[in-house]
Amino acid sequence: MQANSNTLYRCNIKSFPLSSSGKVRDIYNIDDEHLLIVTSDRLSAFDVILPDPIPGKGSILTEVSNFWFERSKNIIPNHLSDLAIKDIIDKKVELEILKGRAIVVRKLKPLPIEAVIRGYIIGSGWEDYKKTGKVCGVCLPAGLKQAEKLSEPIFTPATKANVGDHDENIDFESVKNLIGEELANKVRDISLRIYSEAVEYAIGKGIIIADTKFEFGLDEDNQLVLIDELLTPDSSRFWPVESYKTGVSPPSFDKQYVRDYLETLNWDKKPPGPKLPDEIIKRTSEKYQDARKKLIS
Repeated sequence: MQANSNTLYRCNIKSFPLSSSGKVRDIYNIDDEHLLIVTSDRLSAFDVILPDPIPGKGSILTEVSNFWFERSKNIIPNHLSDLAIKDIIDKKVELEILKGRAIVVRKLKPLPIEAVIRGYIIGSGWEDYKKTGKVCGVCLPAGLKQAEKLSEPIFTPATKANVGDHDENIDFESVKNLIGEELANKVRDISLRIYSEAVEYAIGKGIIIADTKFEFGLDEDNQLVLIDELLTPDSSRFWPVESYKTGVSPPSFDKQYVRDYLETLNWDKKPPGPKLPDEIIKRTSEKYQDARKKLIS
């Protein structure tokens, strides 16, 4: 287990077998009904896992996700189980390292899409709009500026890529073909509702949620369940209200700060990723901490 008092880069606990390891999370198989999800301090950019952990990142993502899961459970059930980490692990050293960054969840069948909601035109949506006037098949008004708020949020789904691959934007018809029309409509409508309620809350805390992605699964009764992470600085684009303006890419609370630094390097955006200077690591950690403090206070 690569860790020190501040960071966990890759988890390697012995209590349970490793099921999968993603860009940020390590997932362990507990039994037929439960998984252990450990959120590391790894950071990925341009779909490449970087070699340097960001202190505090994993625990912040876990805390923020759990906060939103609690707020949204009146809309849709989520994957959190009633089991605590101490209920399944008795090794003191593992408990200490996993503290605050691990959750026990129900084992569900993930849907093969990411439900992306955009309230502002930015990122890959902005690039698509400049070329076609559309985002994932959704026609938008002419003359929008970069980072401009849309008249209403739009559902712009994507395929789920493997580690190292890129997600691909798809249109709503493709979603219906993948999961069926009824389920596609439900995913879209619930995603829009969660986003809208979160936006209203966050704006009062000084944060604009420009866009975000949700992931869903099905339980044994084929009921829709919210899974993965929820409305974190990793799965969302958070902008400070006080510095927001159109025509530019606003400063953010997420890893865009790291992306901007990497863009200054002579790097082909393929593994291995470059090491980060101490100052970039420190500032990135501060951005995650600031987002948590603003949202949960």
